Amino acid sequence: MTVKFSSKEIHFLKKDSDNFKIKPPETYFSDLLLTKKNRIKAFQKKLSEVTISWNNFLCAVLELNSDRSESIIKNKKETLETFFNSFPDHKKGIWKCLSKTSFIMAFCGYESEKKAANRLVSLKEKLSTAFRTEILMGVAKFPCHDFSKPQTVVNALKAADHAAFFGPDTLIHFDAVSINISADRLYQLNKYNMAIKEYKKGLEIEPNNINLINSLGVCFGVMGKLDNAKLEFEKALKINPNEVMVIYNTGLLYQINGNLYQAIQCLHKAHDIDDCVFEVEFLLGKLLFKIQQFDRAMAHLEAASRINPESGLVFRIKGEIYLAKNQPEKAGIEFNKAVKLNPLDAVALSGYAKSMLLQDKNLNIAISLAKKSIAIQPANSLFKDRLKAIMKKIEVHASQEEKIKSAS
Repeated sequence: MTVKFSSKEIHFLKKDSDNFKIKPPETYFSDLLLTKKNRIKAFQKKLSEVTISWNNFLCAVLELNSDRSESIIKNKKETLETFFNSFPDHKKGIWKCLSKTSFIMAFCGYESEKKAANRLVSLKEKLSTAFRTEILMGVAKFPCHDFSKPQTVVNALKAADHAAFFGPDTLIHFDAVSINISADRLYQLNKYNMAIKEYKKGLEIEPNNINLINSLGVCFGVMGKLDNAKLEFEKALKINPNEVMVIYNTGLLYQINGNLYQAIQCLHKAHDIDDCVFEVEFLLGKLLFKIQQFDRAMAHLEAASRINPESGLVFRIKGEIYLAKNQPEKAGIEFNKAVKLNPLDAVALSGYAKSMLLQDKNLNIAISLAKKSIAIQPANSLFKDRLKAIMKKIEVHASQEEKIKSAS
């Protein structure tokens, strides 16, 4: 599960396309639709100008594994030209280069989809042999759903992105997951309105796809359209009442709206279903801390730190709990962990300084930490009060030492 939200500390849960076991690609073919539209439009125009009947056709995006030596693919264009011209029915197909290592093609005139699919597999294998490298391929067909011929070209790009998640020697046919990946990419680029259209299009193909419904809700959520988000999460829960990420997101909406007890109730339900989700344990601990149920909060925060020991936020809140319980030494230990993980955590820096003040030790270090917290958040009055208290304590010590010297 991955998390995204406009806040730095609270996040909607979302099963993104980067949940595949293989890392997502560094570059996306679908980005060409945003950055190099002319290349795609040129092929779409070429497709529209074909004189033969194209009532049904397949479009494929292919990429040669760029990890191979440049010398292997330096004569790519000539090799491809020769290769396609060797097909008896090559006049029923068109192709165009997209980059040094990728190209797009379309062909028609096949007897059945099965034979066409077999032909693509054969094409992939022959090209792989010719170039001595792996071939990635994304395929889209026309007709499909209500997509137009130009949109079929776009769908092939999305299918290629889908294939890229599984490695360089993969062939994927366009489906709802391909749309989900495309929408997630737009989401990552903060193009939320475009992402919403994609998620909705995916739901036209798979109306009960919980990932798409939840992702649509998250998109509405980060845009501040909380009522729309709530409706989507409710739809998802009707399909599966025990889907943890949706229960969590519903709880998060309650929390955003200030309904802490309803939020806690949702989070407890999510915890009962799966107690190994970091976001659930962390937010549940944080909200229990807010309503001053410290011991219950600490139990969930401990669980969160076991799941993700690299989260400084967990240690920071544990430190705040120990401050509230007047246990400054334990608070200092937790704040120290938080600051090591995030040296710019102003709350942890100030809390660490406060713990030293309460222990009446290392006050010069405490002043340094307090000043750093104010440098990060200059308008925070609590941080300023803590700095004044530390300085006053130092003055008291100095005055006492002066009196001792005078007496001597």
